[in-house]
Amino acid sequence: MKRTLFSAFLLSGTLLLGACNNNKAAEVGAEGMNAAATAAAANPVVDNPNVTNETEAPNPNAPVMTFAKAEHDFGDIKPGEVVKHTFEFTNTGKSPLLIETATASCGCTTPNWTKEPVQPGQKGTIEVQFDSHGKTGIQNKEVAIQANTQPSITKVTIKTNILPDGQNGPVRQ
Repeated sequence: MKRTLFSAFLLSGTLLLGACNNNKAAEVGAEGMNAAATAAAANPVVDNPNVTNETEAPNPNAPVMTFAKAEHDFGDIKPGEVVKHTFEFTNTGKSPLLIETATASCGCTTPNWTKEPVQPGQKGTIEVQFDSHGKTGIQNKEVAIQANTQPSITKVTIKTNILPDGQNGPVRQ
């Protein structure tokens, strides 16, 4: 019994001394993590060259994505119906427009866009497909298009009203 107790005491002492290594040099610096956080806040790094702050002038030669119509209403559709609409835009800027990505606000909406650079004065398209499976009632979905424009994100919107399927019969009130 004494042997087991002594072994347990020796093992816990060894673990305690190993865990409390105070001779280790500080890796972050003399002032710790707060100094690094303060320095980063004082000198923010902007990764996206198209993002501007309030003091920086916008690039006058940047491409501009101009939609004739940035919203489409499909009206009433049947449950489970898949509908599509193609938005057309014009590059009204002075340099080629390149779409990096387009993301939808819902997994039920799928965007497809012009992959080649759109030259100034030329047209491009954003095709948006909406799948109404599992949806009911009025739906509003946005597609955010990220491109080399200023601002870098442009949004288009689709709307629809999914009619009740009538399989459950009339609703008792």
